[in-house]
Amino acid sequence: MLEKMEIVVNKLLDLEKTISTMESCTGGGIANMITDIDGASGVLKFSAVTYSNEYKVKMGVNKSTILEYTVYSKEVAREMAYNISRFANSNYGVGVTGKLMSQDEKNKEGDNNKVYVCIYDDDNLEYYDYEYYVYNDSRVLNKEDIIDKVIDSLISVIR
Repeated sequence: MLEKMEIVVNKLLDLEKTISTMESCTGGGIANMITDIDGASGVLKFSAVTYSNEYKVKMGVNKSTILEYTVYSKEVAREMAYNISRFANSNYGVGVTGKLMSQDEKNKEGDNNKVYVCIYDDDNLEYYDYEYYVYNDSRVLNKEDIIDKVIDSLISVIR
């Protein structure tokens, strides 16, 4: 997985582009992997772990979007990606929200094994939406699986 993240960081460096992340269920794992690569300081502008609805809203997600679609939705992932990109003035924003095989007592809606990811390309004003399912009993393995899929998506989106 680290080798693939190196591809992402090198693509960003070669293109002189930057990235920011707003992560929930991945807990900053995407940003962490970026910082494992030499040159990361040239591409990672900002990262936020917004595990609660309160901090998603503080970082720009519209409360009405959460109420209408639930916190576990494509719409919220889109707002996370867009707002983090705009907040940090980065070329790409990544938003991740979902459940990793667990019930959320504060947000009971949605599948317990579904994760929504959005990559926002600010230069082209494009959204790339993904829905992933996790099936492991291990939270750590589910996070790793989602991060790996996000890396693959970044490789295909960054241009």
